[in-house]
Parts: sequence; C-alpha cells; structure tokens
Amino acid sequence: MIFLSIAHLAAVAALFFWSWPAFISAVILYWIGGTGIGMGFHRLLTHRGYRCPKVVEYFLVICGSLSLEGGPITWVVTHRIHHAHTDRTGDPHTPRDGGWWAHIGWILDGRAQDYDQATLERYAPDLTKDRFYVWLNRFYYVPLLLLGLILFGFGGWSVMLWGIFLRLTLALHATWLVNSATHLWGRTRFAYR
Repeated sequence: MIFLSIAHLAAVAALFFWSWPAFISAVILYWIGGTGIGMGFHRLLTHRGYRCPKVVEYFLVICGSLSLEGGPITWVVTHRIHHAHTDRTGDPHTPRDGGWWAHIGWILDGRAQDYDQATLERYAPDLTKDRFYVWLNRFYYVPLLLLGLILFGFGGWSVMLWGIFLRLTLALHATWLVNSATHLWGRTRFAYR
C-alpha cells in the first residue's frame, strides 16, 4: 500500500515534468509492459497458448515484470485460480465481493499473492521447476529498478517519472479494470459452465 501510494503521487508529479522524451518513453514502455503481461504472463505462461524459443519466452516474461504485477509464478497461480473459480467463491478478485475489492481491494488486503509452496506447485508445476522463474518470482522488481536507473540516467527526472510511475499507475489500473469493470458490466454471450 505504501508503494502504491508513492507511485500514484509520483504519477501526478510526472505531469509537472512534461517532455516529449518522457511521453514517448512512457508510451513505448506501456506497450512493452502490456505485451509482456498479455503475451508473456497470460497467453504463454498461464494458458500455454503458443510455443516459442526459451530466450523469447524469458524476454517476454521480463517485459511483463516491468508492469510490477508480481512475479511470474504468483501471477500465473492467481490467474489459474481465477479461471478455476471465475466470479465465485475462491476467485481471488471476484466482483461478488464488490467492485472495489475486484479492482484493488484484493491487493491492498496483503494476501493477494501470498501463496504457500503447495499452492504454487499445484497451480504452476511447470514454472516452479524452472530456476529462472523461481528467481524472477522472488525478485520481480529488479528489472523495474534497473529500468528506472537507466531512464534516470538517460533523461533525468521527467523520463523516469513518466516511464516508471505514470506508465505503471496507468497500466495497473488498466489491468485492474479487467478484474473489476469487465466482470461487473456487460452480458454473457455464451454458456461457460
């Protein structure tokens, strides 16, 4: 909660440090992080929807870690549990517990991705055997820290604030809207149970 508060304040501060390099960095990094989450964490790791060389897989997952949505193993476990219990008891971010819960409450609670080893091995046995994923799951914030240092060195405060904090805040809320808004509004066009 402390980091999220700081990130939101820094995102607002970024607006006072406008520059074209900062804006362009944020747009490019938003796309890279989103691609890493969508193609890497979601389609590739969670659903194994396609195959690619291991180096490409690792690259996509590192890009996904730039979104600061947790380590790849815990992200996959959360998503696989979500699919196993979609919008029912057991869904980590079910909107049945309220829109606020589905959007961000489940993270602020502090237990969102705090799984024991047995749960990790049950829902992601393929990933818990990979030493790179085990390391990245524990130190998922390291690529973002390195990126922050690079951005600061490249463009100073404006590029770092836009490329890290503003981009990150917008990306997190976009992801959380999938958990809340898209599960609260709309209609089911097909039977899924």
